[in-house]
Amino acid sequence: MRRDRPKDAEAQTDRLRYLDAATRQIARGTDLDETLQELSRVAVPAFADTAFIHLYAPLPVGDNAAEPPGILRLHTAKASPAASDPPTPAPGSVRAAEVVRPAVAGLLAKLLRTGRPMFGDTPGIRSVVAELLGVVNAPGAVPPGRRLIIAPLHGRSHVMGSVVLARGPGRPHFTYDDLLVASQLATHTALAIDKAVVREREASVADALQRTMLPPSLPEPTGIRLASRYLPASRTAQVGGDWYDAIPLPGNRVALVIGDVMGHSMTSAAIMGQLRTIVQTLAGLDLAPVEILHHLDEQAERLGSEHTATCLYAMYDPVLHRLLVANAGHLPPVLLHPDGRTEVLRVPPGAPIGVGGGGFESTEMHAPAGATLLLYTDGLVESRHSDVLTGVERLRARLRSAASDPAPPSLEKLCDRALGALETANRDDDIALLAARFEGVLPETVAHWYMAPRPQTAGQARRLTRRTLRHWGLDSLVEPTELLVSEVVANAVRFASRPITLRLLCTDVLRCEVEDDSSVVPRMRHAELSDEGGRGLFLVDQLAERWGATRLSTGKVVWFEQPLPNESARR
Repeated sequence: MRRDRPKDAEAQTDRLRYLDAATRQIARGTDLDETLQELSRVAVPAFADTAFIHLYAPLPVGDNAAEPPGILRLHTAKASPAASDPPTPAPGSVRAAEVVRPAVAGLLAKLLRTGRPMFGDTPGIRSVVAELLGVVNAPGAVPPGRRLIIAPLHGRSHVMGSVVLARGPGRPHFTYDDLLVASQLATHTALAIDKAVVREREASVADALQRTMLPPSLPEPTGIRLASRYLPASRTAQVGGDWYDAIPLPGNRVALVIGDVMGHSMTSAAIMGQLRTIVQTLAGLDLAPVEILHHLDEQAERLGSEHTATCLYAMYDPVLHRLLVANAGHLPPVLLHPDGRTEVLRVPPGAPIGVGGGGFESTEMHAPAGATLLLYTDGLVESRHSDVLTGVERLRARLRSAASDPAPPSLEKLCDRALGALETANRDDDIALLAARFEGVLPETVAHWYMAPRPQTAGQARRLTRRTLRHWGLDSLVEPTELLVSEVVANAVRFASRPITLRLLCTDVLRCEVEDDSSVVPRMRHAELSDEGGRGLFLVDQLAERWGATRLSTGKVVWFEQPLPNESARR
């Protein structure tokens, strides 16, 4: 058969120009929907009057994707973006099928595997087109002649689906040159679909990875209230390494951590998870904030010098109402005072984690009861339209506005006000926000003593405990607490070489802490009937509601907790 030829070189040049512009526009799509919309825009009405796009569900993408299932779904019926109702090739006669199940050995499956576009009047293809358009029982409704092209969407290694392009009676038939144009449109669309879906899946995996590495819930330590927010970037490709954490420490203290791994990728999310785990491990040793950042910097260098991060580590003591902060290149926190004033804390910035060199400094300051500390990543205060300093001032203005309300906002509502309109904005970066409202512990609910490690110390501890509990009106707890304190102090005396610290704290529970300079952590064991000792921790385990032992940089602390009696029992 003699192929149709363009009438002149000008027509051929127009086709090439059209293809160049069309393929560029298709490549602009950042996700699946945008890619298909761009195909519709370039195809209708410049090339065809109608475009129907069917995609496999789910899409087979990636090198290890399985063979596509036998289901094709109509992904979009927007045949003409300029029209409110999509036109049809033969008015009133064609209805696009929403779901098509091509037989594995059928003509449609064979056509899709070949990857070559064909005219609607190609022998055997009319039934294929009729199947895609939902007119299987009325093949005569398919536009006659060469007014219709079916082009498989074939990616690098997998068939994505097909696109049906049709022209109405008022336009000339498709030519063989048009068949080549349709082939190019379909090929570029399939490649763009493959990239968009892979990118979306990678972003989804990275986002899920990041969320699973963030704390599922925040602790509820004594003397402080916590709330947090995490908002991923609006763009699927922008998955970062922002993280936050709140870690209970011995002595009712709590560590507040915020960090941000540079870059946006699955690698960033994975590095974030490793750094967060390292911080949790180091915090468990009860090291000073400067030491935490120093060791974190050393470990980060082992992960690769190309991965850097910022991190701010703050330690709050509700008993002393003090805040100790060290910074590694992160944005300084904002403190909202009880009277509504906002303050950007002056903390030496330090070098980012992973750069090396250390040089971190800590700053200690008063943490007044009723004040709120906000730790955040740069996505909250920086964007394409605003620098960091401007963003911080806007954050302070939002906090002042919230504090000026007749009824002071809850911590959760304060977080929402801090975010402002960012939650629905087109964000370029992730946002992590950790808010801590300081409540502190009343001095009259705390009692502590330093005692020499002597055999008589256990008896001294019992007497001090008895006197304190009776003063607090906890007479019903005197006997079991005396026994528990005696056992824990006696165990500390065995190993300590310096004074032992005994502290009692009465908040929502009665907590006892015994600290000594020995790193030997006691272990519970089952004593034999003939043994004279070895039952101390067994008694603690049986009588206390909770207990534990934590290594410190200067030794260890053993603690236990008991529930408070109800008001009637206390009186």
